[in-house]
Amino acid sequence: MKIRPAEIDDAEAIRNIYNPYVVDSTATFDLIPRTLEQQQDWIKDRSGARFILVAEDDEGTVRGFASISQYRDRPAYSPTVENSIYVDQSFVGRGLGRSLMEELIETARSHGFHSMIAKIVEGQDASVALHQSCGFEIIGHEHEVGRKFGRWLDVLTLQRML
Repeated sequence: MKIRPAEIDDAEAIRNIYNPYVVDSTATFDLIPRTLEQQQDWIKDRSGARFILVAEDDEGTVRGFASISQYRDRPAYSPTVENSIYVDQSFVGRGLGRSLMEELIETARSHGFHSMIAKIVEGQDASVALHQSCGFEIIGHEHEVGRKFGRWLDVLTLQRML
């Protein structure tokens, strides 16, 4: 797999990876699948210090992506970012998430960020394990802060110093 910065032309591939998680899982609190235009806007919003990485296979097909986003909108929070990682469901369990995470951490560090936060729905054990194996620690547990598929969802907060 080759990991590289995302480009606007990756919007459809990213959307095709992300939207099944919207429809079929609690991994994201989005409830409505993204349109191509929304995905393109999401990419544009993450240019510069905030960024997106994609992993593509030998044929050039994007199989996963990772991003950092603004953690909070007040200026004092600017050294802290929040991460997201999504892998094509047919590639889950092959180490792609770990490769993306390691590259995301290094890129965030090289951009001068100090801390990375992950918000993970309780029950997403593979995601929690991936983050912990990459140096994240659970620092909080938010009870029933989201609702999807007719049930209340807890969120774990994990943090890694960069």
